[in-house]
Amino acid sequence: METIDSKRQKYQSICLFVQIPLILYVMAHCPTVSALQLVAFEFENFRGEKVELSGECKDISEKRVGSVIVESGPWVGYERPGFTGEQFVLEKGEYPRWSTWTNSQCSFSLGSFRPLKVDSADHKLFLFENAGYTGRKMEIIDDDVPSLWAHGFQDHVASAKAVNGTWVGYMYPGYRGRQYVFEHGEYKHWNNWGATAPQIQSVRRVRDMQWHKRGCFTQYTSKLNTQTGK
Repeated sequence: METIDSKRQKYQSICLFVQIPLILYVMAHCPTVSALQLVAFEFENFRGEKVELSGECKDISEKRVGSVIVESGPWVGYERPGFTGEQFVLEKGEYPRWSTWTNSQCSFSLGSFRPLKVDSADHKLFLFENAGYTGRKMEIIDDDVPSLWAHGFQDHVASAKAVNGTWVGYMYPGYRGRQYVFEHGEYKHWNNWGATAPQIQSVRRVRDMQWHKRGCFTQYTSKLNTQTGK
């Protein structure tokens, strides 16, 4: 006659037998499930209610965002829902208050987030003076440029081609002002990167832990080439 302990052990063995195939099935058929990547907090210094994201979020506007932790990135936050409005690049790290991810005073809200596409460890960017890839051209390879003027190129940038890697451009020198993301692709007009005017004065590479252990940008030797358009 079976005892209570022997029945319990038999039941646990059956449960384990059923659970293991289920776990293996989920692992095999749900490759999109990823680890936690970004946490948005209600108040500064990572206090208050929090929202945990592992993929794009089109509308987080019902939640106030006062601080952010990026565990795996990079990401871009937007001023309004639907990935619209001012852009804020968020690489791996901690952002305890607004001033740590932007110095722009135009907006104090975050309405949506999405992970940035980083396709390569290499970086190459072409900037053009006029729309349609015409006028003077500046070629930037594996470098961050705090001032386009310092390299003999004006601030009038009306089109661009991101040949490799992901970049962020800024309205002012020293990586200040509004931010504009350049993922791999072509941008025939400044409206294509969300700008209202063709003004960029500094650019840098967006780094990712997949390619760069630190997950942030550092200064390297310049490889710049400025050409005069025909």
